[in-house]
Amino acid sequence: MPSGFELLVILAVIALLFGGAKLPKLARSLGAAKGEFEKGLREGNKADDEKTDPPAGSTGS
Repeated sequence: MPSGFELLVILAVIALLFGGAKLPKLARSLGAAKGEFEKGLREGNKADDEKTDPPAGSTGS
């Protein structure tokens, strides 16, 4: 993990590359991408759980 000064330098470089006007749009798109990623993880876990659960009404033997 970068220390305080390194983090400040990274943020300054990002601000120079994208410009002040594009930073809010970039932050929104990153947030949306994170949300989609987490949604996919939840759906994948739910699908895995459905595969491992025994069918309803089965006695097992």
